[in-house]
Amino acid sequence: MKEKKQMLTAQEQLKQQEFHQEAVAHINSLYNYALHLTMNPDDAEDLVQETYLKAYKFFDSFERGTNCKAWLFKILKNNYINKFRKNAREPGKVDYDLIKDFYHTIKDVQSDTTEAESDFFHSLLHEEVYQALQSLPEEFREVIQLCDIEGFTYEEIANMVESPIGTVRSRLYRGRKLLRAKLEDYAKKHGYDTEYGE
Repeated sequence: MKEKKQMLTAQEQLKQQEFHQEAVAHINSLYNYALHLTMNPDDAEDLVQETYLKAYKFFDSFERGTNCKAWLFKILKNNYINKFRKNAREPGKVDYDLIKDFYHTIKDVQSDTTEAESDFFHSLLHEEVYQALQSLPEEFREVIQLCDIEGFTYEEIANMVESPIGTVRSRLYRGRKLLRAKLEDYAKKHGYDTEYGE
């Protein structure tokens, strides 16, 4: 029995190509953020997959020339809130068959193993720094990761966490202050100047 193969239109092929160029480049950053939110590699993978499914579905509404990474992070955060906080009673209903082949083609861009993926963010930081960051309250840890590790602007972070820019700045200031206090011994041990003004 011959397998029936669907032909993509030229428009759909162009959409897939543009999506791959704009969005797939950020798959590891999205995974790291998802892992930060869920603290579980399997849930993080599911969250990234759902994010890409939704982003692809609504890619026509993405404004070219704007920050695609910020757009994807916002979708991921909204998916997390909807799935893991508000709708914990009922599992999400996504028709994976419609886009599973497309997802598997972009998934190859990720690191080779799940273990490597889950260790990627951790490997960026020295163990003491990683543990200090993980020990911060979530609202501080999140803005520090988005600003200092992912490089988003205050405006982009405010949009992602749905808080005023002033709140983002305040959380960054307070989070960095807590982190600095936790890492003072580490800094001295590694020869960093710990004298700073307030």
